[in-house]
Amino acid sequence: MLGAAWQRKRANGQQHIEGELPQHYAEAARTDRFSAGGPVTRINRLGSNHLLSLLPRDDREHVLGRCEKLSMEVGRVLYEAGEPIAHVYFPLSGMISMVLGASDGATIEVGVVGNEGLLGASIALGSERSHVKALIQVAGEFLRMTAQDFRAEAKRSTALTGLAQRFAQSLMVQVSQSVMCNRLHSMEERICRWLLMAHDRAGVDEIGLTQQFISEMLGVRRPSVTVAAGILQKAGLIRYSRSKVTVLDRAGLEESACECYALVNRELEALMRR
Repeated sequence: MLGAAWQRKRANGQQHIEGELPQHYAEAARTDRFSAGGPVTRINRLGSNHLLSLLPRDDREHVLGRCEKLSMEVGRVLYEAGEPIAHVYFPLSGMISMVLGASDGATIEVGVVGNEGLLGASIALGSERSHVKALIQVAGEFLRMTAQDFRAEAKRSTALTGLAQRFAQSLMVQVSQSVMCNRLHSMEERICRWLLMAHDRAGVDEIGLTQQFISEMLGVRRPSVTVAAGILQKAGLIRYSRSKVTVLDRAGLEESACECYALVNRELEALMRR
């Protein structure tokens, strides 16, 4: 797959004209939902939370009135697996990673949340505890609400309950697809999928990521990440340094990723169209 992506590269480097972009990117580039200097993605909302934007105005104002705004750095733990859910989080920027851990210390990421949704959606399904560890993967700003307040607002607002339940369903699709992907797809395909998901939610082309962190999220050894990142860099899809990844050719990453990326996004886009 990377061979096809490499062949499609043009001699004049990484620049694309609008006619070369997939239709949904060209359309998005012409709307004011995206900044002129930022990446064109289907998920990122550039400093706002999409799920909250779908609420009726009165319901949204009620929810916002119960939230506090926080800036959080990479690595901050929001949930521990098996512990009660004390807060829900609505990302405005940045990204949250949901991981499972084994008794030997090994970890693997099973889902991510950006400003398309919220962390803690399972509360709307009756859950009181988190079955995953959740931590900040990309630094950003987040709205935080106590779980008690969220339950009160969900009881008052059928719209909030419905959106949270649908987002919880989309996360279930993401988790189940990750299981299949980790078992069946190549390291190169998996890292392309993961980088696309991070790019969608980070909202910037340059993302602070270490090889060690990526290896922990993908549940593989660090040398495997080094080799895969080198292949992608040689193909001109990314620029990789010790502590950051820069997306150079998003369309090439999409061509090189497995089908899991599109399947998970389809579920999210169905939610976002409502």
